Amino acid sequence: MKQLVLTPAAGKRLIGKALSVHPEIKQVLKKGTLVIVAGTTNAYIVEEVLKNIGGKVGFKRSRFFRGITLPPTYVTSDTGRLPDETKFPGDVVIQDGIWLKGKTIFDVLSGLKEGDIILKGANALDLERKRAAVLIGHPQGGTSVAAIQAMIGRRVRLIVPIGLEKRISGDIDALAARLNAPGVKGHRFLPIPGEVFTELDAIYLLTGTQAELIAGGGVCGAEGSVWLAINGTAENEKAAEKILRSIANEPMFSL
Repeated sequence: MKQLVLTPAAGKRLIGKALSVHPEIKQVLKKGTLVIVAGTTNAYIVEEVLKNIGGKVGFKRSRFFRGITLPPTYVTSDTGRLPDETKFPGDVVIQDGIWLKGKTIFDVLSGLKEGDIILKGANALDLERKRAAVLIGHPQGGTSVAAIQAMIGRRVRLIVPIGLEKRISGDIDALAARLNAPGVKGHRFLPIPGEVFTELDAIYLLTGTQAELIAGGGVCGAEGSVWLAINGTAENEKAAEKILRSIANEPMFSL
């Protein structure tokens, strides 16, 4: 067994590397539509996917998000939105292997069909039950409702990439009931269906080893880090260690 640590940024890179070689995503890149909804974890996925299809030029992850959690020095309210959002590039929509620059999920929503894939991040992770939820600021539910509409209405596959630092305790449905009740202030809370995909899933997909969360925390840039115990054959453990060490110095996300 190996014990290794991952910072949140390294975890995002790991998820990006894994999903870029996910068999169903590789297939839809050949024929179909892949929608990667803007978000910080998804930004790393975009970089890895575009690198694999030779189209990375023109993408910058620094503003590839809508709502975001930032230190108070960056924002003037608790909405999670920047005062100036004019640099938002849109989501990343790739159709039959071609990046349709500037498009959002709303532009292609009506044309999505069974076999297409949406990647949509989240803000809360129930790791035990592999369920996720999204903080909602938009009065019509924003991209989360759009993604669910495609999944439920037309069986579009919904994958939810989410880092282990977003794990919570408690029942997601009970939290939603309390946070969405009339008279409550702040964000709403939407449990989101779909295939939750964490660093643990990424390690298994890339190396075939089982990873388990054993501890967390850190300082001096390691805040939010997770300690993982990785168990498999000696060869697979070595492969997992090699991958995790190769991304260990991934710099923090910056605007």
